[in-house]
Amino acid sequence: MRRTIVTLATIAALVAGAAAAPGMTGSAPAPKKITSKGVGQVKLGKRFAKLRERGLVRRLREGCELAPNTRTARLRPPLSGSVNFTQSNPRRATDITIRGGARARGVGIGDRIADIKAAFARRKVDRSQEDVFGLTFVHVPKRNGVKIQFAVDIDTKRITLIGVPFIALCE
Repeated sequence: MRRTIVTLATIAALVAGAAAAPGMTGSAPAPKKITSKGVGQVKLGKRFAKLRERGLVRRLREGCELAPNTRTARLRPPLSGSVNFTQSNPRRATDITIRGGARARGVGIGDRIADIKAAFARRKVDRSQEDVFGLTFVHVPKRNGVKIQFAVDIDTKRITLIGVPFIALCE
């Protein structure tokens, strides 16, 4: 009987230790990497059918009503956002808009313009659309190895959208 109690106590201690081990706590997955080629496994130029087959995007639906025959698909978790596709078949990814789950050189949703400036030596802050969209756009040119665009809310001063290679707005 005493051996059974000691064995059960040892097993309980091992299970508790394994549950508390780093990386085993069930924390959120690491954010995907944003590059000039895409976000994580979602790459520019990839066919919709391949992205859907791999479980990276949801169903294809109508895109912006201002542009005829456009199609878009939402990203699947851990990414949040959407992918726009070409107007002709086969449909290929033309641009990706991220709302969460990915970072570009450590800069992600919720960060500030100062974080973008620290991560990207060459960037252009464009305040010309603040009255129209309520957003400040920060463009990172291709010379830095990444061509992306950040949208920063003018009220909160936080990044709300990241686009590869640009943010497609339909307003």
